[in-house]
Amino acid sequence: MTMPYYVAPEQVMKDRAEYAQKNVARGRGVVAVAFDEGILIVAENPSRTLHKISEIYDRVAFAGVGKYNEFDQLRVAGIRHADTKGYAYSRDDVDARSLANLYAQYLGQVFTHEMKPLEVEILLAELGLEAGESRLYHIAYDGTVVDEQRRAVIGGEADAVEGRLEEAFEEGWSLTAALSACVGALAGPDRSLGADDLEVGVLARTNGRRAFRRIGRDELSELLAT
Repeated sequence: MTMPYYVAPEQVMKDRAEYAQKNVARGRGVVAVAFDEGILIVAENPSRTLHKISEIYDRVAFAGVGKYNEFDQLRVAGIRHADTKGYAYSRDDVDARSLANLYAQYLGQVFTHEMKPLEVEILLAELGLEAGESRLYHIAYDGTVVDEQRRAVIGGEADAVEGRLEEAFEEGWSLTAALSACVGALAGPDRSLGADDLEVGVLARTNGRRAFRRIGRDELSELLAT
């Protein structure tokens, strides 16, 4: 009788984590920072149609890195959940924290019980009514949730990008200053990134009820030039 091949649970979890980390690290990074009017999200993404950043609901935005089809499915599921909750109860009941918990439960379930984990990291940003009330939630491939303060980085070379962003960070800075710092953090000392290499979105209190706005290439070129 042939004995079944045994692998320790600790080794299984380690192998899954290494697999997911390796593939997420290949993705180009995304950074989010608070600025004087709201939250700025910047992704290194030359595609004009395959978006990493999008609106989830009135004051909530989503960003993902890793395998596009996997994080885009999570984005769509988040939109459907938010729309259903907002319709059944109140628009004010839709918040990033509850969405982050749902994403964390799903990602954790897949990581623990499925053969292959999802190769994604996602970021949820919620615009506060007042400065200092905004929220950033970083959800990892294994369902781990981190409540970030004022700035967050996901994707490739996250530690290096976070270090550069921390050095440049200023409390209450303008959109132009925040954008310049985010682009510099993503590019690093040996590269330069232009408007055609970037995808940028903002959650701003000046945008009305639906606070999310995508910044187009022409406007982005002007902001980078200032």
